[in-house]
Amino acid sequence: MATTDLKQIAPGVFAWQPGNKATWGMANCGLVVSEGQALVIDTPYTPALTDAFLTAARTAAGPDALLDRVAVTHANGDHTWGLQQLPGADIFATRAALEHQCLEPKPQQLQALIHDTDPGQPLGWYFREHFGNFDFTGIQVLPPTTTFTGRHDLTVGQMPVELHEVGPAHTVGDLIVHLPQQRVVFAGDIVFAGDHPSHWAGPLEHVSAACARILDLAPEWIVPGHGPLMTPADLQDYVAYLDDLADQAYVMHGQGRTAVGAARILIKEDRYPGLGLPERLAITLSTEYRHLDQDSTAPDLLELMNHAAHIAWDRSSTGPTTL
Repeated sequence: MATTDLKQIAPGVFAWQPGNKATWGMANCGLVVSEGQALVIDTPYTPALTDAFLTAARTAAGPDALLDRVAVTHANGDHTWGLQQLPGADIFATRAALEHQCLEPKPQQLQALIHDTDPGQPLGWYFREHFGNFDFTGIQVLPPTTTFTGRHDLTVGQMPVELHEVGPAHTVGDLIVHLPQQRVVFAGDIVFAGDHPSHWAGPLEHVSAACARILDLAPEWIVPGHGPLMTPADLQDYVAYLDDLADQAYVMHGQGRTAVGAARILIKEDRYPGLGLPERLAITLSTEYRHLDQDSTAPDLLELMNHAAHIAWDRSSTGPTTL
């Protein structure tokens, strides 16, 4: 169950962190408030979750502040499908985010994958397991209203806000939100805390480089796309994980192993203990292999999910227990 509380992490800066380790879709969101003005950072997955977030945001912002601007870190549905709950808001995103929005499954398609697939098969089981509690009916996907490349600066009251394009990395259209006075960075899904990431665009060196840009900004706190707040030291540990994963991909690709086979080996070795959703390694390694193969075709997101689902199925009590 999502929390309805906002946590203040710096003056005028709040994070909504629904938690729930080892599951998909429970993304962090943010709110910046100064002198009666506000900026929302991302929205939750569904209208119901978004309403809970916005109720808390309006309480924190005060009765006179309009929630009329939203910075979107990337176009994944769990960060954008609540935008319809803020009609008329100015939505800021990178120009490249529009490209990923075209690849992203529509809410109706995701609803069908949850309810119309075979629960006795890995993909149908996996979608029910991780997305079955979300209601995607009636969602209208809104495009950004203001797009940019490179950097876009805003002010919220007297508070400067910097939007930095850092994609392609997690997706083709990533941005981070830097609050220099408060020393906070909202990293979107450039950074996952507690779980393995699922990177759709890559390569991993781009994700690592985006993390290095965050560290160069000298923040005190980093708000990841999912999971608890991170310190710079936490982010340095995450960069080490990304770099090691890239090295493993390079070696096993050279050995002729498949991306899914490489993921299964790393999971069996327990190379990254303590991280949830290890089946996501199949997604990120498949993305990395595409770059190693110099394959520029658009990824098949459903095929990537199917790879992850089969690994999770094999590791669960529902299916075989061996890898």
